[in-house]
Amino acid sequence: MSGRVLVVDDNKVIRQLIRVNLELEGFEVVTAADGAECLDVVHQVCPDVVTLDVVMPRLDGIKTAERLRADPRTRHLPVAIISACGEHEAAGGVGSGVDAFLAKPFEPSELVRVVRQLMHHERRARRKAAGSEGGEEPPAADERQELRSEGRQGDGNGDSDGVPEESPQGAPQDVRPQARRAGSAPGAH
Repeated sequence: MSGRVLVVDDNKVIRQLIRVNLELEGFEVVTAADGAECLDVVHQVCPDVVTLDVVMPRLDGIKTAERLRADPRTRHLPVAIISACGEHEAAGGVGSGVDAFLAKPFEPSELVRVVRQLMHHERRARRKAAGSEGGEEPPAADERQELRSEGRQGDGNGDSDGVPEESPQGAPQDVRPQARRAGSAPGAH
């Protein structure tokens, strides 16, 4: 599955790290240096998923997520926080409609898994909305599943094939990536 990801981080090294890892998996990546730039380009690039750092100049990730949710054109766009901020700090993002949280430093495979899961869920919601006679909208923010930075690894029984697991209702389950401290970039936040 490929798609377009808008990566928003004020650290150029982190932006490049995320870009390279996603491009190696076939995603098209567009970058922005902060939330203000994200809001300037989001309608031009029409991403399938947005990743946001929390601590950025001009407009931080939480406020950016709030503005994306307030705009009818982007309110259903999947948003992931990728930040060195703790989950407590990122908890404000959940109230802002953030769909996933990944702690820096992260394993590249976990980044790819989170983006794929969000993209898969977004495309299912879009197909469902298009197929409904009443034009049913994708799930509201309070119905979204939260992804956290701790969780399960594949158990060798084929569980880690990169395909999101789903509950009987079709919503992604809470699949929590394992936070690792190897390979962090200096100055990441």
